[in-house]
Amino acid sequence: MRPVRAYRAMLILLSILAVTGCNGNGNGSGITGSGYLYKDLPVADGSAMAGDGHNVLFKGHPLAMGGIGIRVGDPLRDVKLTQTDLSLVSILETKGTGKVRIISVVPSLDTKVCEQQTHFLSEKNKGLDKMVELITVSVDTPFAQKRFADEAKIRNVTFLSDYRDAAFGKTYGLYLKDPHILARAVMVIDADNKVRHLQITPELAQLPNMDEAFQVARSLIRAS
Repeated sequence: MRPVRAYRAMLILLSILAVTGCNGNGNGSGITGSGYLYKDLPVADGSAMAGDGHNVLFKGHPLAMGGIGIRVGDPLRDVKLTQTDLSLVSILETKGTGKVRIISVVPSLDTKVCEQQTHFLSEKNKGLDKMVELITVSVDTPFAQKRFADEAKIRNVTFLSDYRDAAFGKTYGLYLKDPHILARAVMVIDADNKVRHLQITPELAQLPNMDEAFQVARSLIRAS
């Protein structure tokens, strides 16, 4: 990467972390049993497209996505991610394979939007965690993911790291090239490893509609 582009990428990443830092105050909308204070964060309306030639925005600034875009109806593509114990696992062969799974994709767990998205996945699923596998994917290191899960007291989410070479991001068209992070997204996968729901937030600072993803997951369970 050229020095100017690398400097620009670093500025973008620092801006993301500064604006969405997990220590920001914001208005709370409820404290859970874990002690997490939910904030009044915007939820995205609609979805961006994945893959080369598409982008998402950060405060109106376009960030290009790279890779072959995934679409609703596509089968999952084989790619290996790192678990918190440092072992590799294929996204096709996680512990929830063979049943419905929800994959929450976040840029970095050390931001308040990603933090809230992950808490929402864990705490607001209304019992879905007993029937489906909940997965969070980010480029954070496995050590950072384990620290986050321990501090947040999250035990019902599988954390998978794409830190090695962003292979997941590139394979699914969710790789943001310059900041070297993933776009924000939520996917619902059926028992046959097919994508049945996908939302990529057009603005990186917005949450995906997790309730909609939960509804799709429940409808798949009822139909099975």
